[in-house]
Amino acid sequence: MLPSGEQVAIAHGDQRAVITEVGATLRTYVKGGVAVVEGFAGEEVPTGARGQVLFPWPNRIGDGEWTFSNRTAHPSIDDVQHATAIHGLVRWRPFRIDSVNQNRCVLTLLLHPTPDYPFLSEISVAYHLGSLGLTVTSTVTNRDDVPIPFGVGFHPYLAVSTPTIEGAQLEVPAMGYIAVNARMLPTGEILPLVGNQLDFSTMKSISGHELDVTYTELERDDSGMASVVVVDGAGGEVELSVDRNFPYLQVFTGDTLEKGRRRTAIAVEPMTCPPDALRSGKDVVVLEPGQHWAGSWRLRRRR
Repeated sequence: MLPSGEQVAIAHGDQRAVITEVGATLRTYVKGGVAVVEGFAGEEVPTGARGQVLFPWPNRIGDGEWTFSNRTAHPSIDDVQHATAIHGLVRWRPFRIDSVNQNRCVLTLLLHPTPDYPFLSEISVAYHLGSLGLTVTSTVTNRDDVPIPFGVGFHPYLAVSTPTIEGAQLEVPAMGYIAVNARMLPTGEILPLVGNQLDFSTMKSISGHELDVTYTELERDDSGMASVVVVDGAGGEVELSVDRNFPYLQVFTGDTLEKGRRRTAIAVEPMTCPPDALRSGKDVVVLEPGQHWAGSWRLRRRR
């Protein structure tokens, strides 16, 4: 048995993807034999949240209890450096594999109440390969008898065909970013990007920039999608697009990762809320008992 459990393979034309039972994680995705995401080998345990689903919160929550629907949560600190709880509770849990077709699969997890998150919820993740690339749709259902709050995120690393991201160009269609303190928790300010070195609203080189930034105020096309584009030094181009249910994008250049993974890809993380949202209440999704929520994002190699 592999560390990430059963491996679910889907295909469409020259596209191939593998999703793992543990965490419903996107382990690999290639088009024409060229990587679209920088994933991990079957015998590896993913590091740096590589390809993982982030639920019931993305990013970080600060220490200290929080309360909702008269229930109190006590976050377990797993990012010791920042004294925060990071990336939710489901990325190391085995999902149920509900269905597998040639180009589509669905995995589901019933998340029972814990001290970290005292609510009964269910998340299903559908991966679909088609002419537009890989579309990922997450559906959350409130299985509890009280209203529940949550956030959803994903952690793909966009691949480059060069040894590192030096020489690559990045475009992020954002007008603002979240100001954070030394613990990487929001200060409450959204700062403008105009004239700031963090501004990638017009494509520019990533060389010399170290990013671990929450972007927001996203500019969208007529269909409501906001798209991040990475063009590597060899001319390869990868695009990640999010629908309106994902108003935040964390962009991380991997400068703090383990040796051999530093600055070899760019993580672009769709998020429904900013860091620390379950404590602050900022843009959390709230579902009444029995209600559903769904959001989608898309990934493709354009060149």
